[in-house]
Amino acid sequence: MSYEEDEYLMISGIQHFVFCRRQWALIHIEQQWAENRLTAEGQLIHGNAHKDSFIEKRPGILVTRGLRVASRELGMTGQCDVVEFRQSEDGAVLHGHRGHWDVRPVEYKRGRDKDDHSDMLQLCLEAMCLEEMLGCRIPSGDLFYHEIRRRRSVEFSEALREEVQKTTEEMHACFRRGSTPKVKPSKKCQSCSLREICLPKLCRDPSAAAYLKEKLGEVS
Repeated sequence: MSYEEDEYLMISGIQHFVFCRRQWALIHIEQQWAENRLTAEGQLIHGNAHKDSFIEKRPGILVTRGLRVASRELGMTGQCDVVEFRQSEDGAVLHGHRGHWDVRPVEYKRGRDKDDHSDMLQLCLEAMCLEEMLGCRIPSGDLFYHEIRRRRSVEFSEALREEVQKTTEEMHACFRRGSTPKVKPSKKCQSCSLREICLPKLCRDPSAAAYLKEKLGEVS
């Protein structure tokens, strides 16, 4: 199966989808967005990673920032924060550069390791897009966590690749349906920037009328 360009979804959306499918739908289907401290810090970090938009050249090493990637097979597109290319005996062939190159994507994150696989899935998805574009195999990449100033190496195992494949298929299925999932309140709601749009408390109340009555009582 392959997708047309107008069907492509954003690579960064896989993290939203794993975190909360309702959050993903609000952003990518309903086109709603709201900032909080966490999202502002994340955008600043990614802005710094992308701001150069050029290729840094050192002996045997090329480093790109903000590289656009896409996959027709997965129907995904987006930007890699950083991709490192190192000369090797085999690997990818790069236009305008001699020899072969090992490819290693690096994704920048604001905090530290998460309990779910969302960061690893996003990084692996970027690698799978690069593999399709460059005709090579990428065994691993790095997550750089700004809070701890440290890289974490991620192996792109077959299990992780299968999870990426399954998740992107579910994202496309949800997007085609065009409906936003119902609220499933959890602790994650506390840190979500869309909390006031999503209104998870409304779902917990016996009825919308009870929620409105409470809010109107607070105003009066």
